[in-house]
Parts: sequence; C-alpha cells; structure tokens
Amino acid sequence: GVFMYNHLQQKVRSAEALAQKYKQQQEALSAQLQVVYEHRSRLERSLQKERGEHKKTKEDFLVYKLEAQEALNKEKQDSMNRYGALSSQHKILKNQHEDVKKQLLDLQLQHNSLKLEHRKALETHSQKYAQLQQEKDSEVSNLQDTVFKLREESKLLRKAHQEVHSQLLNAQ
Repeated sequence: GVFMYNHLQQKVRSAEALAQKYKQQQEALSAQLQVVYEHRSRLERSLQKERGEHKKTKEDFLVYKLEAQEALNKEKQDSMNRYGALSSQHKILKNQHEDVKKQLLDLQLQHNSLKLEHRKALETHSQKYAQLQQEKDSEVSNLQDTVFKLREESKLLRKAHQEVHSQLLNAQ
C-alpha cells in the first residue's frame, strides 16, 4: 500500500510538475500571444493610417491631375487662340506686302517713264538751247557788224560835218 501510495504520490508530483510546466508554458505563450495581438493591433492601426494617407494622397493626386489637365487645356486653348491671331495677322501682313510690292513695281515703272520723259525733255531743251545760242551768237555778230558800220558811218558823218563846218568858216 505504501509502495503504491508512494508511487501514486510520485505520479501526482510528476503530474503537478508537468502541469506547472505546462501552466508556465501556457502563461509564456499567453504573454507572447498578447504581445503578438498588441503588435497586430498596432500594425492594423498603422495599416489603417497608411490606407487613409494613401487615399488622401490619391485624392490629392487626382485633384492635382485634374487641375494640371485643366491648366494644360487652357494653355493649349490660349496657344491655339494666339496661333489663330498670329496666323490672321500674318495673312494681313502678307497681303500688305504684296500690295506694297505692286505699288513698288508701279512706282518703278512710273519712275522709268518719267526718267525717259525727262531725258527727252532735256534733249529737246538742249537742242532749243543750242539753237537759241546759235541765233543769239548770229544776232550778236549782226549787231556788232551794224555797230561797226554805224561807227564808220558816224566817223564819215563827223568828217563830212567837219568839212562842211570848215567850208562855212572859210566862206565866212
């Protein structure tokens, strides 16, 4: 009986030791599980926070993308408007350039025509001038001959007058 009692006592102690060991293991595992749960909870909160930030960042990005697209469209529209204005201004200036070229050609033709008329008028005037110069020289020459003849005649008349005067004096 004692042997049996000892044997059972030893089995109880062994079972209690084993139970104690398992209890300690359970407490250690429970503590580890608590740490894991807390870590998991922190990770979930962190994940939620990250998801929130990601969502906000995504929304901000979409807003930025939309604003950038609108700005790009506005700039594109402005550029197209400027291009249209510059294109029409270019056409106007091109037409003006063509008109000025035509005017230049007309003026050059008119200038050449006037130059030709001027040259003809100059030749005509030169001829008239030469003719008038010749007539003047001829007239001057005739007048000089007439003056020379009149002087000669005047000398002769003076001589004759002198003689008549002398004869009158002699007769008196």
